Amino acid sequence: MALGVGLFAQARTPAATTRNDKILIQGNAAGNQTVQTGALGAARAEYSYNDRGRGDHIVATWKLDAAGVPTEYEGRGNDYMKAPIEERFEIQNGKARWKNRSEQGEQAVAGEAFYVPANPPPEFAGVLARALLKAPGHKLSLLPAGEASIDESAKVGVDGASAKVELIQYRITGLGFTPQSIWLDHDGNTAASVSSWFSVIPAQYEPAISQLQAAQQETDNMWSGRLARELAHVPKGDLVIRNARLFDPGDLSVIAGTSVLVRGDRIVRVAPDADIKSSAGAETIDANGRFLMPGLWDNHQHFSDVEGALDLANGVTSARDMANDTDNFLKRVARFDDGSELGPRVLKAGIIDGTGEFAGPTKMRVDTAGQAIQDVDWYADHGYVQIKIYSSVKPELVPIIADRAHARGLRVSGHVPAFMSARQFVERGADEIQHLNFIELNFLFPEVKETRNRDRFIKVAEHAREFTPDKPEVREFIQFLKHHHTVLDPTVSIFEGLFCGDPTVVTPGLENIVPRFPPQIRRSMLSGALEVPKGKEAAYHEAFPAMLRLLKALYDAGITIIPGTDSLAGYTLHHELDLYVRAGIAPAEVLRIATLTPALVMGVNKDRGVIAAGKLADMLLIDGDPTQNIRDIDKITTVIKDGKVYDAAAIEKALGIAPRQVGQ
Repeated sequence: MALGVGLFAQARTPAATTRNDKILIQGNAAGNQTVQTGALGAARAEYSYNDRGRGDHIVATWKLDAAGVPTEYEGRGNDYMKAPIEERFEIQNGKARWKNRSEQGEQAVAGEAFYVPANPPPEFAGVLARALLKAPGHKLSLLPAGEASIDESAKVGVDGASAKVELIQYRITGLGFTPQSIWLDHDGNTAASVSSWFSVIPAQYEPAISQLQAAQQETDNMWSGRLARELAHVPKGDLVIRNARLFDPGDLSVIAGTSVLVRGDRIVRVAPDADIKSSAGAETIDANGRFLMPGLWDNHQHFSDVEGALDLANGVTSARDMANDTDNFLKRVARFDDGSELGPRVLKAGIIDGTGEFAGPTKMRVDTAGQAIQDVDWYADHGYVQIKIYSSVKPELVPIIADRAHARGLRVSGHVPAFMSARQFVERGADEIQHLNFIELNFLFPEVKETRNRDRFIKVAEHAREFTPDKPEVREFIQFLKHHHTVLDPTVSIFEGLFCGDPTVVTPGLENIVPRFPPQIRRSMLSGALEVPKGKEAAYHEAFPAMLRLLKALYDAGITIIPGTDSLAGYTLHHELDLYVRAGIAPAEVLRIATLTPALVMGVNKDRGVIAAGKLADMLLIDGDPTQNIRDIDKITTVIKDGKVYDAAAIEKALGIAPRQVGQ
């Protein structure tokens, strides 16, 4: 395929314009985007940012037709994990052709069809918005697949460079599970793309970013509120679940012919079917012998627009957020609690990091003991139950943070900060460690001390196979963790993808799920695997199996494990549990790890973890038996949270996810 190199340069005229945007992550400056537009619909954008040593760097050129639809596109650079990318697209004589790292195709096109690059600069959302506004009915077919539409949602007056300017919010449907917002000015120029996590905005509009976020959040709230009202069924009286096979994670029993009486948000009674009589006006769910179990926990999430709904669709009724913004997130949790947005019960862990190039996505960045204590107190005063220490915290501040958190009744966990070992992290006050790679890195310390960069993945890929459970240093460290009652949040599914050797394949474990997703989501669900250096193929291939063996050794020694994902909500948790079984843990034990164990760890077992009288009414019905086949956890039919009843398939449908096929 021949794309003209220097496309933008060929078309550029003295009238070309340049716009410079700032990229902000959690309000912190992280990078830039420069957009140049020339004649004949040609443009060039360069976009790069730094997120803890990771981040895209893309240089792209494109040309548009009179309808604003791309006829040529070329992009080069690297993706978030620094893997090289090269992408080309062109349309000639009614035939579109494209090639990128994971796709190559061609398609006859009748009428306008908009190619969505696999790794575009943020400006391309504005390009799509303008094309949609010109299109009949404000709709366009997408390439390689799908359809997008656009609606105007809000207008906000902001201070511009020299005068008041009105910016217009548009929402594009068809790119993800939820509509995507983009802000344009009255001339149709891209004005901003904002969120609490990642924002791209020209310097003159930066002071208005909170205004734009607030207006956008109001629109999002209306959308999610409508979804919650439509999908939540609230029984008018008592709710009785009959003829269920009840799983008890306490003793791992499964008792057939069991009924559960729910009144409001609490379980009133659990007994054999014959012993529970329905009251007048009670609503009955006949389980027909289906498997009834407590709601699942995901102990490592970062909530934004869609995670709550994906959680409920997959039976997650309790979750722990391990780092987020400190304003919109709190409001989101309140909406989960009052039922105006779909989502689980959330326990909040507040992140604290140091400063510098590799500082994490938070405003809570500390260099002194006073700052550290102040941030711990803020989190404690705002209902957080845990502190997450991040990679750039100075080692000498760890015991200060831990002591203050413990004095305020908070747990302490985190990444092991750079320049200290996991052993030292625990000795200085950590109750829990996030991510199994930090256990592996303990055996590489002090040779590997700088773990704020990609070495925290690369060095594990290179050396994990060396640290077998029979080695004395491994056995000794496991006993050390047991002695200190250290909890592990392993997120092993992440490493399966990182170490699989092929960044272009679907994220491992989601191969049967991803085809059901909306087309543009499907394209993004790739492993993102690390590039394997020549000569390291065997080490990378053996790294993940070695991590599973270490996980099993930790479990066998009595280390408390709680499951989390740190990635796509719901579906990845199911795969995380499947990996525990693959490691050699019995399925029923895995179900305990996913239900009762987190409730005990987080101190909320009075209300959660088992289905029993007095507990909160959080449970799910499954058309299968995950104590025999853990993959049956995918076959959830009904989810009950807070006494409200949800149809899992209906939630998926509302998010554009196709129904599960028979046999899946």
